[in-house]
This record gives sequence, structure tokens and C-alpha cells, in this order.
Amino acid sequence: MVLTTATESNDSINSCMFASRYMQTPLPRFRMPEKSIPKDAAYQIINDELMLDGNPRLNLASFVTTWMEPECDKLMMSAVNKNYVDMDEYPVTTDLQNRCVNMIARLFHAEVEDGDQAVGCATVGSSEAIMLAGLAFKRKWQNKRKAQGKPYDKPNIVTGSNVQVCWEKFARYFEVELKEVKLREGYYVMDPKKAAAMVDENTICVCAILGSTYNGEFEDVKMLNDLLVQKNKETGWNTPIHVDAASGGFIAPFIYPDLEWDFRLPLVRSINVSGHKYGLVYAGVGWVVWRSKQDLPEELIFHINYLGADQPTFTLNFSKGASQIIGQYYQLIRLGFEGYKLIMENCRANARYLTEILEKTGRFSILSKDVGVPVVAFSLKDKSLGHDEYEISDHLRKFGWVVPAYTMAPDAQHVLLLRVVVREDFSRTLAERLAHNIEQVLQEFEALHPKINKVVEEILITEDDKNDQVEANENSKKTHEKRRTGRHARHPDSVAKTKGIC
Repeated sequence: MVLTTATESNDSINSCMFASRYMQTPLPRFRMPEKSIPKDAAYQIINDELMLDGNPRLNLASFVTTWMEPECDKLMMSAVNKNYVDMDEYPVTTDLQNRCVNMIARLFHAEVEDGDQAVGCATVGSSEAIMLAGLAFKRKWQNKRKAQGKPYDKPNIVTGSNVQVCWEKFARYFEVELKEVKLREGYYVMDPKKAAAMVDENTICVCAILGSTYNGEFEDVKMLNDLLVQKNKETGWNTPIHVDAASGGFIAPFIYPDLEWDFRLPLVRSINVSGHKYGLVYAGVGWVVWRSKQDLPEELIFHINYLGADQPTFTLNFSKGASQIIGQYYQLIRLGFEGYKLIMENCRANARYLTEILEKTGRFSILSKDVGVPVVAFSLKDKSLGHDEYEISDHLRKFGWVVPAYTMAPDAQHVLLLRVVVREDFSRTLAERLAHNIEQVLQEFEALHPKINKVVEEILITEDDKNDQVEANENSKKTHEKRRTGRHARHPDSVAKTKGIC
């Protein structure tokens, strides 16, 4: 009789991913590995590490869309291998982009007759859109100055100090002076009167923001337009306006239709909007539209033919995925005006609901406005517990929330605040949960407060005792009562607390 022994092969062991050798050694971080690894091992290792990322749905710092319908996900994944710039190879995708441009331009009341094509293009986000719009303003201003025989080497742009950093990048990269209207406490957007006063003959445009990054507030584009119309009549400068509607462009038309901020105002010559924000598309798409062809200098448009046909292009980059453009077209025809309106109304209602809960606590001042992007910006009324907004932000992370804390723009940097961006996927239930977690954090601070005072007092008393000994050695005439007075004067109840004292 022959006895056999069954032994497990290495292949059998390696078929279990977490028993394989690939889980026993760290992967190279700075150099490409010499040898290949199995595809399932590569997937598992990367997937496991990505688990340490935050949950995008709970990232309330971001304006960027974090959820789309599964049907749209399928469409976008099916186009992930398409390079949008190959317009001759992907003519339908190009046509979808043109349809989006026309829909968005008409949504913003552009001067486009039925059957005519609007002027605009897709970008990778509002940052690129702003660069393109800024370049168009600069070139038009330079051409005008050259024709007048005047200097054209010192262009400037007027904005509020609350602009997104991409405006600072534009100014620095393309050598344009940035003239900022400073903020003040209680007024956290650009003052149109101050902006108009800063305009001079070298101003290529004034930028107004429809939805400040800091508190979601809309700037008064109508007032700015009226002030500049009057100033242009007096000076002949014809200074135009660009509206940075990155956040608010897909909000105002649906829930504030009577608000005049777009091409209904004669001086608004171009508008940018982020499709990946309230346009409801995943990150990677923005739009810029011009009022008319005359507002986009022809010399900025390049024509190429090495992809098979003559193709006009006005971008800062070349290759670009087609998925986000397809996703934008899906949302526009899937939702229509009615669908966008319902979603934006829901966002506004949930923002108001969260605002009401926070106000009822009596602990916060609300810095966001009722009319604006559905953002809840708030700050602590009482910081006497020795804690601030940064610590609230840190403590909320243990519940999974990402709620940013930051200071206002110049000259209101002394104002510290928290901000919650209410997106499509932020439900009433999540609003209640967030408010409850904020209350829990504050209760933890209150529970710590007497303990902290006791610890700090003990530390100060110990330090006083050491100082007493030194002082006694140096000067025996100092009295014990004087030392007591000094100790109580340094008690935390008697001095302004600083961040980090605890």
C-alpha cells in the first residue's frame, strides 16, 4: 500500500493575496521597481492604501461634485480613453462640447440669435477658464492702446482680496498688476464703489465674484456695472467686467432668476463657471463664454491640422479627457432647467436648515448670506474656553467630517471661521448628524475647561515657586504677598488665552 502526502504548493498559497510575499515587503516609493508584480497584487496594495484617504462625500471643504448617477458614470468610463483634442477623430464629442457652450451661454443671457453659435470653450476647470478670459482682456486692451499710440506695458486688473488664488496666478504668470479691494469686518466681499474708484486707464477689466470662496456671498455685479458705466462715460476708458461664477453660475439662474449679474448687464463681457462644482460633474471641467466674437481676439486662437483637419483651439493645455464634457452634457439634458432648479432649491433648503440649527445653539455667528452659494460659514461667539475654530475642525475629523477652518482675506484676517459647503449629496440627515457632532465637540471642550484651568493653575504655581526661590536668593526683601499678587495676575482667567494654551 502506497501512502501519499498532500502538500500545499506555493501557487496555492500565493492565490491568497494576503498570504503572498507582496504583502510582506514595502513597495519602492522613489524608484521604479526592477520586477513586475501581479495585477491583483498591485490593485490590492494601492486600494488598501487609498482606504486611508478621507471620504469624499464627507469632505465639506470642497465645492467639487462627489456623486453622479450610475448611468452617467458608465458613459464617462466608456469615454475615458478618448482625447478630446482629437476633434477630427471624435467629432460627436466635439459637437457635445459645442452644445454645452451654447446651452450655458444662453443660460447666462448671451447675445446669441437662434441658430447661431455661442463663443466659448470647455476647460479643465475655472482656473484655466480665468486664464483664458484674462488673456482676452489683456490682448484687447493692448491692441486698443497700440492703436491710440499709448503705452501698453502696465496693465492692471481690479478684484476683491477675496478672489480665488487663480486670479493671483493669472496676474503673476501674465505680468498684470493685481489691484485688490480690501475687505473689512462685516463686509466680506468686494465693495463696488471702492473697485470703481481703483479703475484707471490701464485697467483691463474688473472681476466680480458670484459666490465668494470664503462665505458663498454674491458680489453686487449690477451696482459695479452701473458705477463703471458712469465712469466710462466720464473717461472714455470703456472698462469691462468679467464675472467669476465658478460656484454661483449654476445656482443663480435657477433660484435667483431676477438677479442681474450676467450678460444682461452691458459691461459683462465674459463669464467662467465650473462644471465640476454646481454643474454637477466630477472634477475636471470648467467653461468660459464670451458675450460675442468681438470679445475674443482672433489672434489668440490657434489653428492646427496635424490631427487630420483644420481645428481651432484656445486652451492652455492640449490633451484633455473627454469624459467630463460627456458628463456635463448628460447632466444638462438629463436634469434640464427643472432638475437643476430642484437640486439647487434642496441645497439652499439644507443650508438654511443647518444655519438654523447652529444659530439655535447660541454659540455661533453666521457669516454666510441667505442669497448666495449654499454655504454655511460660521464662527464662535465665545472663545473663552481656550478653544477656537481650528480645534473644532480637528475634532470633527474623528467623526469623519472635513470642515475647514481659515481666516478671512485681507483686511479681515482677524476673523476666523468654519465653512460647510452644501452639495447635492448633503442630505437633511447628514446636516442633522453634522450639527450633533459639532455640539458634541463643544460639550467636550466645556468638560475639559475646568480640568484645563486646574492643570494650568498648578503649572503656574509650580513656576511661581521656582521663581520665588530665585527671587529670594537675589533679594530677600521681596514679600510673599507681592509674589501672590503676581501669581494671580498670570492666572488664565485674567489673561487673554491663545491658541495652543491647552
